Amino acid sequence: MINQLGFDLLLADADQQNKDRAFERETSHLPSSMESGLVHYRKLIDQHHRAMMDGDVQIVMAIREEARLLARRLNNGEIGYLAEGAPGRVLESQTKAEDGTIPLWGQTGSFVIDVQGMRVRIALGGIFSLASSVSYWPGFAAHIVDHDQPFFSETGYRSFLGLEADAVPGLTPDAFTGTVIAQCIKDQRLSRKRRLR
Repeated sequence: MINQLGFDLLLADADQQNKDRAFERETSHLPSSMESGLVHYRKLIDQHHRAMMDGDVQIVMAIREEARLLARRLNNGEIGYLAEGAPGRVLESQTKAEDGTIPLWGQTGSFVIDVQGMRVRIALGGIFSLASSVSYWPGFAAHIVDHDQPFFSETGYRSFLGLEADAVPGLTPDAFTGTVIAQCIKDQRLSRKRRLR
């Protein structure tokens, strides 16, 4: 029994070494320092933005995978690259759009839009946003700006994650978020009308 356990540990160790070598081969083209990683990540954001503006789903998803591999490489191959203070979060925070400006697709950012006379602060997710590995459109949160004015959410907050829609070439982040919220308002009105019948 003891010999079998020792053999199992040797197999597990060999398996891990093989995985480590495979990961090193897969990511050898990527930077291994945060300084050069940030330069590369900024290029990925630019490429991601162009691909989103072109509506090229395949390239968008490939760039996101490359970004995940970069963050994991900077995290010594470990999967916790999006934990607080981990490389993925550092890449995001160091490339965040300036508050109040419309971010590039792939940048995180906070900006205000007007939807049917209602000011809404948008917190847009970037390349690493929740569900970005399966959903083309990034998630975002909508926050009330004018607390003394009507808002489409009674709580003053609404999260939009995992949005399902075809790619639309030429759609900017502000136009996208405005369109989603306008549709949400329309759906709410239709729902109210049905309940009143």
